[in-house]
Amino acid sequence: MVANRMNRDEFYAAMAPSDEERLRKILWTLYWRGDARLRERIEDELRPPDQPKVKPKKEIPSPDAALAEVTAFVKLARDGAYMAGDRRVHRTERSNWRVTFRRLAGEALAALQAADPGPARQAVAEIVDLACEMRDSDYFHSDDPVEAAKFVVSDAVAALWESVLRTDGFAAFARCAPEQLIRWESEFGWTRRGYGQVPERETALSDVLARLLTTPDTWRTFTQAYLVALDAAGRADPGRPRTIYTSSGFDGTSYRRQQRAKDLTAWHGLLLDHFAGGPEDELIDQLAASQGLAGPELTFLRALIAERRGQRAQAATLVAECLKELPGHPAYLNLAVEVGAELPPPSRELLSKRSRLPMPSDLP
Repeated sequence: MVANRMNRDEFYAAMAPSDEERLRKILWTLYWRGDARLRERIEDELRPPDQPKVKPKKEIPSPDAALAEVTAFVKLARDGAYMAGDRRVHRTERSNWRVTFRRLAGEALAALQAADPGPARQAVAEIVDLACEMRDSDYFHSDDPVEAAKFVVSDAVAALWESVLRTDGFAAFARCAPEQLIRWESEFGWTRRGYGQVPERETALSDVLARLLTTPDTWRTFTQAYLVALDAAGRADPGRPRTIYTSSGFDGTSYRRQQRAKDLTAWHGLLLDHFAGGPEDELIDQLAASQGLAGPELTFLRALIAERRGQRAQAATLVAECLKELPGHPAYLNLAVEVGAELPPPSRELLSKRSRLPMPSDLP
């Protein structure tokens, strides 16, 4: 619909009878009664020609409003309202969910700049939780919802953690970030397919942390808090499998701990580099004994620790155990060769095939 307003000639004709004093009054009325954006525009036009114009500042969204909207959206998604014919979500909105997701994520992240960013941090955390769940759960009609939403989890988490450090300091950061790292880190990113615009921009949360932990003291304090959070996560795992596959012997608790060990592999490698062989080497022992981890990745971590300490025989025994479960794992094979471990037959066959492959320099 075309706005009912004067064109330029009509406007100039209406202004012609007004003298300079009346024009000043009109402009002052607009300035005084207008919103912030209009005032900034008038101030910009009144600047001398030799002064650069100032771009209008965007208003910071309300953290409380952002949290309320995000919470409602997340609940509807988890209830399946965007997948089925739920009357709470209009059919048009079900197909435009990605637009809503991007808007809410953007407002929550922008609200981190508010004077009281607490509700905004909670909103960002809820959005990140939903994005992590979207990798395995069908909340929306999309074959790769994180890619469709153009949401980079690592960027959002970096903004959240930087907000906590900036406003509340490192002590508050060390209280909340370890548990979030354990909950959100992902071995292969947060999209389902692993390719597209979003995966190209993703980084591991361990890399985000490495930028934020700038001194030996922060590394030590954060790692101590992380070990406490990791043990708490292990205790929180169900004592028995809560799954329909229980009768077939599927151990959901063991699977969860194995997946956690895989997801946190890069972070554990950084901890090994920082503390192994140093005065705080006991932190590595605590990590290797944590009940929050399980599976071959934990055994491999113990093998790496033994290798760093010169205990090659123990490292060889441990990495051989890893290869019994994953005979073709490249990192396991490399360490096994380095420490002279006895390889299981499938691993020996894979190494033999690899040695017969032509080197790049031999290719035409």
